[in-house]
Amino acid sequence: MDMNVALIPGDGIGPEILRQAERVLRGVCGKFGHALKCESLPAGGAAIDACGTYLPDDTLKACKNSDAVILAAIGDWKYDNLPGDQRPENAILKLRKELGLFANLRPAILFPELAGSCPIKKEITGGELDIMIVRELTGGIYFGERGARETPLGPAAYDIEIYAEEEVRRIAVVAFDIAMKRNKKVTSVDKANVLDSSRLWRRVVTETAKDYPEIGLDHLYVDNTAMQLIKSPKRFDVIVTSNMFGDILSDEAGMVTGSLGMLPSASLAKGNFGMYEPAHGSAPRLAGQDKANPMAMILSAAMMLRYTFGMVREAEAVENAVKAVLAKGLRTPDIADADSTIIGTEEAGRLICQELNEGKL
Repeated sequence: MDMNVALIPGDGIGPEILRQAERVLRGVCGKFGHALKCESLPAGGAAIDACGTYLPDDTLKACKNSDAVILAAIGDWKYDNLPGDQRPENAILKLRKELGLFANLRPAILFPELAGSCPIKKEITGGELDIMIVRELTGGIYFGERGARETPLGPAAYDIEIYAEEEVRRIAVVAFDIAMKRNKKVTSVDKANVLDSSRLWRRVVTETAKDYPEIGLDHLYVDNTAMQLIKSPKRFDVIVTSNMFGDILSDEAGMVTGSLGMLPSASLAKGNFGMYEPAHGSAPRLAGQDKANPMAMILSAAMMLRYTFGMVREAEAVENAVKAVLAKGLRTPDIADADSTIIGTEEAGRLICQELNEGKL
């Protein structure tokens, strides 16, 4: 298969971790006989410096013409004083909207080899976790009306949460379809005791569940979900929730699994198109030090192989290569313990490629 992939290195550690993901992709494509074409594109702070805008038109056009997009990381402290509508992080929101990426998949996996990195007792996690968080990505408070006005207490700002029935229905379908291939259990998260938008959310999810009689559905308020992720994480399999709640809960789940450096994500449109990125940020304090963990970036590339190109064997080969490196006690600093051998970004990529080449087809 020929693959045309747009690469966005972005800011901070982004270029370093993306180099390793491309390295692994070229390795797996060589092993399985696929042709890979990659184009590196500016976005975020790097684009502001080079082009004067956080998302150049040429970058957006190239992304739309690609089969998939891999985005590393966007943002840097040096842009913190820019007005809100000029900040580099807007590139991510615009890409999601322009590319129609309405469904965000964030698998929160605690590898048994990393059980010691999890801040929760092993008696609670059982030494491993596998939770899929399905987050609605182009609606809700992040894309609702916003503004400022005067009040009796002085100047005020507002951001409006709004969801249409179809927005909720389509993300619920994604969650139920994924659950059918897992343990047939979905937890829908909302704040229906307070918010009208959540009451609509709960009603539409419940209606959609009627088309999936094999799926067990329960509903939890977001505050209880946040508590249960710490208290009893193994109760969850697939979680479906709104944009803002999903943003918060997926980061919490990341720390439950030991490190954001191990969390990939996929943002999907209708059909097979997707944008793939690690769940962590740009970590500018680590940039250029060969300390960043590239595994979430590499695992995001594996998700691309699975969800956009339907290459299940290739995706599993990459995932197994990551597991093999971890099984040997090799760790980047963020996931290291006293018994680990610490490796850098470049070495992690090299070793994963080595395991990939030596693994059986």
